[in-house]
Amino acid sequence: MKIPFATFKPMHDEIRKDLDQAYNKVIDSNYFIQGKECELFEKEFADYCNAKYCVGVATGLDALYLILRAMNIGNGDEVIVPSNTYIATALAVSYCGATPIFVEPELETYNINPALIEEKITDQTKAIIAVHLQGRPADMDAVNEIAKKHNLYVIEDAAQAHGTEYKGQKVGTLSDAAGFSFYPGKNLGALGDGGAVVTNNKEIADKVRALGNYGSDYKYHHIYKGTNSRLDEIQSAFLRCKLPHLDKWNEYRRNVANKYFEGIKNPLIKLPLKDSEDYRHIYHVFVIRCAKRDELEKYLNENGIGTVKHYPIPMHLQEAYKDLNIKEGSLPIAEEISKTVLSIPMYYGMTDEEVNYVIDKLNAFK
Repeated sequence: MKIPFATFKPMHDEIRKDLDQAYNKVIDSNYFIQGKECELFEKEFADYCNAKYCVGVATGLDALYLILRAMNIGNGDEVIVPSNTYIATALAVSYCGATPIFVEPELETYNINPALIEEKITDQTKAIIAVHLQGRPADMDAVNEIAKKHNLYVIEDAAQAHGTEYKGQKVGTLSDAAGFSFYPGKNLGALGDGGAVVTNNKEIADKVRALGNYGSDYKYHHIYKGTNSRLDEIQSAFLRCKLPHLDKWNEYRRNVANKYFEGIKNPLIKLPLKDSEDYRHIYHVFVIRCAKRDELEKYLNENGIGTVKHYPIPMHLQEAYKDLNIKEGSLPIAEEISKTVLSIPMYYGMTDEEVNYVIDKLNAFK
């Protein structure tokens, strides 16, 4: 049996007629940037997140970068980020001229460990970015308490967390502002790149919108040295088709995850922490750990099961960040995670037969 790591086919087959109609509507409108589809999607996604404002941008990375710019974070400033996340979180800080300061995660949750944040705060620290990694919410109460004590901004990197809930509240409104990605592989994915900033702060929303439109608040009037980062009409229309289905798709993933939790019994394999009422996981990916990770990956691939390593080289050991002079061994939890984690198939439409095949092969691994 061949099981891909992920596929969009069941999802897109289900809404293909809607996607075709959306495409045709935008083509017929002859309006492709900053039109009605983006305006409507922004309102619908803000409502979905229970937020006041949503600003569509070009990518999830741009969302974080523009939030930081809107907060006037730049040269000489420091921003706390998890040591275990996709490099885009740190790149957004670097693009502003600020320095990312890595804080280790909790091994069980993979998210930033609030108990380790305060020791990294200095006079230059301006913000904390909490990543809801893999679709599991970070401990936002603890992060916000620290930020309030030290007068810091809090930013959510919600790129993998569309619909994730923390203590009954959807992520995106648990901070000063949140950045979302609509990369195609996300639980709410466009058919190309896309992103959004969600916030309850009008000043941040207005400034992000201007910064992403060449620094312009109205045509040919430029109040900032901005950039070009806008969510186009085609992607907005596709996202509008998908958004009404998101909760159903997320629940399907939770059901697949529950089957994995119930079925995988191999003592060599460490399962992720199961979600709870306070930490509602959307399982953007389902990540296991194994001391024999590379052997396990080879074994699964040979048996037709797709896998991905998220992420095999931690940020502080990437060549891009060699200027920070962080030596190997300095962030041991991030390094341990990078050497042992493996993401197994997880997608909407995955059949019981496919799930059971993955479980059987994992249990047979020695």
